[in-house]
Amino acid sequence: MNRRTALAGVLTLTTGLTLAGCSSSSDRPELKVIGAFMPQPVNDMAAGFLVVQNHGTGADRLTSVTSPLSDDVTIHETKNQVMRKVTSFDVPAGGELDLERGGSHIMFAKLKQQPKQGQKVSVELHFEKAGAVKVDLPVKETTHNPKKQ
Repeated sequence: MNRRTALAGVLTLTTGLTLAGCSSSSDRPELKVIGAFMPQPVNDMAAGFLVVQNHGTGADRLTSVTSPLSDDVTIHETKNQVMRKVTSFDVPAGGELDLERGGSHIMFAKLKQQPKQGQKVSVELHFEKAGAVKVDLPVKETTHNPKKQ
């Protein structure tokens, strides 16, 4: 009886751990992009800013950005007033990724055209788990900064 009881306990524990593992794999990001904009560029480079909110229970990662405006779109972070290209940004579960002036941002180089204030620039944000998310960046005046208003 002790051997059967022990075996039943081990099976119950193993099944419980297996199911717990399955439930954590269902943690999914639920992404929403807000506050997107691009200041009107003054040369052949531009920057894009936005906030990615994650209302899901799983984290995600922004791995790249593409756009018909440029074949050279990268993501950058600014720390200690030094800008550098990065390969990805984390989007924490229940948190957000804030791409803002003076901080992390999207960088467009070698623009194919000069977008003007009032137009929109299409981008596709590529996430590790959520896949591609299409966003339009409204082109604002060159000095636009929603954090300062």
